[in-house]
Amino acid sequence: MKSLQPISASPLSIAAPPRPWVGWLTMGLTLVIWASFSLSIRAIGSSSLAPTDVALIRFLVPALAMAPFLPSRFAALRALPVKCWVMVACGAGLPFFLIASLGGKFTSAAHVSALIAGTTPVSFAVIGWLLWREPVSPARMRRLALILVGVALMVWGFGAQSPHAMVGAGVLLLASLLWGIYTHGLRLAGLDPLSGVMVVTYPSVVALAALVGSGLVESRLAAAPVNELLMFAAVQGVGVGLFSTLLYGMSIRLLGAAKCAMVGALAPVLATLLAIPLLGESPTALTAFGVMVVSLGVVLAVRASTAPR
Repeated sequence: MKSLQPISASPLSIAAPPRPWVGWLTMGLTLVIWASFSLSIRAIGSSSLAPTDVALIRFLVPALAMAPFLPSRFAALRALPVKCWVMVACGAGLPFFLIASLGGKFTSAAHVSALIAGTTPVSFAVIGWLLWREPVSPARMRRLALILVGVALMVWGFGAQSPHAMVGAGVLLLASLLWGIYTHGLRLAGLDPLSGVMVVTYPSVVALAALVGSGLVESRLAAAPVNELLMFAAVQGVGVGLFSTLLYGMSIRLLGAAKCAMVGALAPVLATLLAIPLLGESPTALTAFGVMVVSLGVVLAVRASTAPR
């Protein structure tokens, strides 16, 4: 059986189009939604909803929105190799969501973003090396190390404020590895962005229906206030579940998976800034310094990846 390998001819790894600013725009919008994801993950702990309730909202909303387009994508989805289904569905679907929400329970919004989006470039490189022995040049390794140092400073800063921060950090690093798997899975799959959302969404809805229907997980949807349902539906269902996955898929197609993984590391910066007025979180001086180090690492990485060879 022929093994799957990253191929340069894949639609998700083609060169940038004549107007590359479109790719940077879609990736910028993705960053905003990712920051909102971190804030909403933290909000689960103070809401009346169980994590599985929010997961159901997150996946059911895009599932219903995409239902009219499912017949036209059925042939392509049916032909998708099982390995791609597993990488995409697990990497950004229900397993990723539940692990991220568990990590967010013990940390902060900036922590969530730093340890998922902030370490995505590292996770992307690690998964690429583990699965296909993709080489990491010394120069790239130095830039990744700089991002990792910045993230470590952010974790250390928040760890001083909470005894459970290190536990949450380990859980969130696992979520980051899953996201790295998802990014590689999108590159391998060669699907259009909408089909990519379907691969993330429908297996998660089926799994959630089985869990809730069997009574293995609790559900507090019936007693939840309407304003909470609407908030999570807007942020998680529409924003994260539909638009961010579409925009991220478009960004990978226009810019390439490696560049998107690098730019995604800027999400902790935005999440840290937004968490101050919205959640009342006060980052320590060490955390703020870590944010600047992450930003520097991302800028250097993006400049290197876009430089002429």
